[in-house]
Amino acid sequence: MRAMNLTLLTDLYELTMMQGYFKNPSDQIVVFDAFYRHNPCDGGYAICAGLDQIIEYIKDLHFTYEDITYLQSLKMFEPDFLEYLRSFHFTGDIYAIPEGTVIFPREPLVKVVAPIMEAQLIETALLNIINHQSLIATKAARVVYAAKGDGIMEFGLRRAQGPDAGIYGARAAMIAGCVGTSNVLCGQMFDVPVSGTHAHSWIMSFPDEYTAFKTYAKEYPDACILLVDTYDTLDSGIPNAIRVFKEMKEAGIPLTKYGIRMDSGDLAYLSKKAYEMLCEAGFSDAIISASSDLDEYLIDSLKTQGAKINSWGVGTNLITSKDNPAFGGVYKLAAIKENEEEEFQPKIKLSENSEKVTNPGNKTVYRIYDKETGKIRADLICLADETFDEAEDMIIFDPLETWKKTKIRGGSYTLRELLVPVFLKGTCVYESPSVMELRDICTKEKDTLWDETKRLVNPHNVYVDLSNKLFKIKSELLEELSLEALEYRDK
Repeated sequence: MRAMNLTLLTDLYELTMMQGYFKNPSDQIVVFDAFYRHNPCDGGYAICAGLDQIIEYIKDLHFTYEDITYLQSLKMFEPDFLEYLRSFHFTGDIYAIPEGTVIFPREPLVKVVAPIMEAQLIETALLNIINHQSLIATKAARVVYAAKGDGIMEFGLRRAQGPDAGIYGARAAMIAGCVGTSNVLCGQMFDVPVSGTHAHSWIMSFPDEYTAFKTYAKEYPDACILLVDTYDTLDSGIPNAIRVFKEMKEAGIPLTKYGIRMDSGDLAYLSKKAYEMLCEAGFSDAIISASSDLDEYLIDSLKTQGAKINSWGVGTNLITSKDNPAFGGVYKLAAIKENEEEEFQPKIKLSENSEKVTNPGNKTVYRIYDKETGKIRADLICLADETFDEAEDMIIFDPLETWKKTKIRGGSYTLRELLVPVFLKGTCVYESPSVMELRDICTKEKDTLWDETKRLVNPHNVYVDLSNKLFKIKSELLEELSLEALEYRDK
């Protein structure tokens, strides 16, 4: 599946629009922004992921003989357009916020600057890739936060919506802070740690639980995590596990990575009793791992109850982001110029819903950090050619409730431009870090968030504001379109 050509991974209307542009030729260059409107899971932030797969997609973007034959069979596309597609490739520019970065609503995550046919074609695949991985990375970041430093293992492959969702969901979860995955193919493809224990079927295939544990310990003495809830956790599973650990110790086998896993029952109560029994037997450093339909809220609750769990296997609720199964990213036209020599003319989409009114123009995003703490003060969306002096005061304001203003004193903040060039004139100029490097980057990114923004319920929202210049352009366009609408109604 990973070897598939994804050029036809698109909605049909992208191709019909392309043919329309082809039959009415122009030299239009456009700017499209990919962004989202609301943080998943009612959280205070999201995590950007999927850029490396976008790069792979763009590099391989071409129509094969089989693609052309299929499109011809639809009897919707004319021969001259199909002939054009035979030599199609991407020639534009792409700017993106790097993977692992903390992101917020309404700011461009990916900006495409390209001839209109090229920019139109890549919409669907780009959104498919970034929406999925950013969603799972965000969910995983919340789970990791709830665990308060305990390791999170991603265990969701069998419940993911298909192989690709399992593979790339695990990749996204690793970026967001998981310590490993059960997904072996993900481990091979992205060089990330893989880990696992054994199933209840292993226990049931032996004459008794003790023999099953002893056999497993003999095979995997350096990774001996025993599943103790097949029959009776406290009266059978844990006593048999302790018996095996004692025999390993007496045999001189080092007890390095060892412990128990529970997959059912009252995990708070059972983990506390298990800890008592393990400590009494001299195994206070044993890992106590838990699974069983965990998510960030249940983990947070168990931690609050004093559960003695220090390793968590999270599957279905993470890999599917079960409580918020869609990221909601969109791709909107923001500017047009008729040829390379002209300047971009801003474009805006109107809506009865003020949140759906787009931000016009060729833009970039600056992150404003508090100089003393390194924490995020706000993000500022501005025009791509705008510059700012960190020594000067900056006044930012809410673009919807404009009376809400904040002055940031000159010298008290630093700026970082978030969008970086990925493709220039069709050539990739960006080298993606490894997944484990992205994991380190994401950890540092999450440290720039205030605790109030990271909390699971009712978090503080980070300000995402518009520069004065951009706000003025947007206001003028809205006023102009409003007057045009009035004139039309008067007729």
